[in-house]
Amino acid sequence: MAKTKVKYLAVEGLPKGYLLLLGVLGLSTLIGVLSAHHMETEGHIITGMNNQIVWGLPHVFAVFLIVAASGALNIASISSVFKRPIYKPLARLSGVVAIALLVGGVMVLVLDLGRPDRLLVTITHVNPKSIFTWNIVLYSGFIGVVVVYLWMMMERKMNAYSRPVGIAAFIWRLVLTTGTGSIFGFLVARQGYDAAIYAPMFIVMSFAYGLAVFILILFAAYKATNRELGDKVVQRLAALLGIFSTGALFFVAVYHLTNLYATEHHGWDAFVLLGRNGGGVYATVFWLVQVILGSLVPIALVFSGLAHQSRKLLGLAAALVILGGFGQMYVTIIGGQAYPLVLFPGSEITSSFFDGVAGSYSPSIWEFLLGLGGFSLALAIVAFAVKILPFLPESLADSVVDPHHSD
Repeated sequence: MAKTKVKYLAVEGLPKGYLLLLGVLGLSTLIGVLSAHHMETEGHIITGMNNQIVWGLPHVFAVFLIVAASGALNIASISSVFKRPIYKPLARLSGVVAIALLVGGVMVLVLDLGRPDRLLVTITHVNPKSIFTWNIVLYSGFIGVVVVYLWMMMERKMNAYSRPVGIAAFIWRLVLTTGTGSIFGFLVARQGYDAAIYAPMFIVMSFAYGLAVFILILFAAYKATNRELGDKVVQRLAALLGIFSTGALFFVAVYHLTNLYATEHHGWDAFVLLGRNGGGVYATVFWLVQVILGSLVPIALVFSGLAHQSRKLLGLAAALVILGGFGQMYVTIIGGQAYPLVLFPGSEITSSFFDGVAGSYSPSIWEFLLGLGGFSLALAIVAFAVKILPFLPESLADSVVDPHHSD
């Protein structure tokens, strides 16, 4: 059977549902920007952040989006770098989703700085020893590389260069996620951080989170445009989601087992795993949201075959992986700061400065709206992109994506 050529088409017309979607996402993005402005003018007093918790809920959203952006490009990488043709029709959408998620995450990150204009200092005064400086280079470089990658895929004359550029994009995103994980791995003063495993753990987590977001966007796009989405693609994506989610959970388990081996980290693990010393909320989020709902349930849905047979259940599994990802980031970022600094190992410290006391944090509505605004911006970029350029295949029927398919 001859292989059917994949045809890409932009979304035609301006249906009311599409305009309503853009309107809602645009309004949510605007509310997020206004929330950031309100926090900047009124000060951090209106947020849940304090001297102990300096990275709040916006950082949870920002880091999740940035990590997921790297993972969303995985579909394109599998098609070009690892030569899996069944994923090639999804490569364009994969690149667009990756760029959109990164832009949304960086927007939240920059607006949460308190002084967004100070970003210019990072750009004009490069500190090669700062992981934050390196991340600015990695984020902007990632967008540039993926834009070129999309050009190679969409311009017929440049198709021959799509694989070399795809390999470059693959390497770049691995370095990007390594840099993001290293932000925490290099912070030796925090017991919850200071671990080299954060770099590979973030890479594997990005595979799961990015794929989960990609699956939901793919389902929504094809349902809204009434395009055919075959079972072959859906089943492959389901299998990948199960594998990546299992890998992410494995690295989390290795991280905590390693901590249990090292005596200096016993206090942190008791804090986040057992809820001791004021860590009750983080232990609840870890076990209920991250492990059970965000990992075990999706893995069970996939490997039991239920997610392969029902697209609704696969969508549920993807949504739960995203929920678990936010739980993971909340425990890592907020919990890692809440655990008291160990200034003098082996000694008990009491003072009027809350030494030895777990930090308290209750996120404000302004922080949530800013984070939601970044997520909305990412979705708005995808919705607008598929409208003006041919990123979506006209059909992903089994006969199109699988040359060996027979009716």
